[in-house]
Amino acid sequence: MQLRLKAALDRYLNDADPGEARLVRIEIPIPEIDPFVWLNAQTSMERLYWRGRHADSRIAMCGVARDLSGDSRPDYEELALELNGFLERPGAEPRLYGGMRFDLDRIPEEGWFGFPAWRFILPRFELHRHGEKAFLCCNLVLPEDISARDAIYEQIEELNFSGTDLPDELPVPQHRIDNPGFDGWKNQVGWALDAFSRDVLQKVVLARRVDFSFDSAPEPVELLRVLQDATPSCFHFLFESGGSAFVGATPERLFFRRGREVFSEAVAGTRPRGDTSDSDEAYRTSLLASEKDQREHDYVRQSIREILQTYCNTVTVDEVASEMKLAAGRHLVSRLSGTLREDVSDVDLLKGLHPTPAVGGAPRHLALEAINPLEDFDRGWYAGPIGWIGRDSAEFAVALRCGVLKGDPLSLFSGAGLVRGSDPGDEWLEIEQKITDFTRILGLAVRSPK
Repeated sequence: MQLRLKAALDRYLNDADPGEARLVRIEIPIPEIDPFVWLNAQTSMERLYWRGRHADSRIAMCGVARDLSGDSRPDYEELALELNGFLERPGAEPRLYGGMRFDLDRIPEEGWFGFPAWRFILPRFELHRHGEKAFLCCNLVLPEDISARDAIYEQIEELNFSGTDLPDELPVPQHRIDNPGFDGWKNQVGWALDAFSRDVLQKVVLARRVDFSFDSAPEPVELLRVLQDATPSCFHFLFESGGSAFVGATPERLFFRRGREVFSEAVAGTRPRGDTSDSDEAYRTSLLASEKDQREHDYVRQSIREILQTYCNTVTVDEVASEMKLAAGRHLVSRLSGTLREDVSDVDLLKGLHPTPAVGGAPRHLALEAINPLEDFDRGWYAGPIGWIGRDSAEFAVALRCGVLKGDPLSLFSGAGLVRGSDPGDEWLEIEQKITDFTRILGLAVRSPK
């Protein structure tokens, strides 16, 4: 396969016009291979992975052909021009994969594991697996890659197609640190309830960080593979940066664009799954009938509706929330769609939709001002937008149910939406339930409030 890639690379680079900007995508059919096995074997380049929520396609990626990134809040107009200018180059239709911090104005805590404020990458190599078919891609950016021929040759030589199967079981954590602990959590919820009583806020989403340490920490690809098997109805992702891996299985779509059509979701209100069919149905009935959860959900739905109305000629909204059923939990969900105006870009949607009240609160600016002094850690890319931008389509999820591996420990992040009537113990258990996707595959039980 390396020889075929090199031969195709030579053909394109030898014929390339040094004065012509162009994107090239070399595709080679390959024997059936597990994307996780292949990705785990690529140890010399940065790695990425993306799988859509219900997609049959899985994409494992390594190396960087183009890196667009920044360490502070971007100028959104300039970012849109830069992204669109790159994507509109003639030739292949690329996808830039990446994400952003939850709070682009906060100074990163210790560099937040080496992740910049925002980053979008065109991978050098992509392994696509769709059903039983697989193919390998090499992306070229011309004329810039004409002078990078030798470096690309070296990267092709470093590609490893002889990976071994990954273990079915993960190591069990030996220690756990909660930030905040339950006493601190009670104080935070108490502050929020007081703000609600004074009509300062309607909703605020507060998060917790839980650090697990191991005798021998799991590899990020191994962790994601087991996580994907346990969470079939989620978006799955892995992004490496600065020696750290950001891994997650999020159920929540921020937006999907196809042409000028855009689709989004309001997701808020949570219950676990039951151990029996009767208890499972009882949780479902409780969620759909809960005035508190319906009120929390409506803040999110109305906010997304108002934002889409500023960008769309027409907007359609589910006025009655339905159930989103997951492997270990369930949420209220309302779906929204619209037809975008011709002048609206994907960057406009990122700027306008993020953060929704599902991860920030309402009113938005007051909730965001409250989060930083209350939370004693940096959210970083947790609860930020994560996904990809293409020429004719784009898809972003909200980076929830996620964690960061930088050797040891594994840092998990999750939050709860607080409104009038929230109870500290119930909200603690809600977050415990949300990190169950990870803790369950690590062999751990839910930690009750103490």
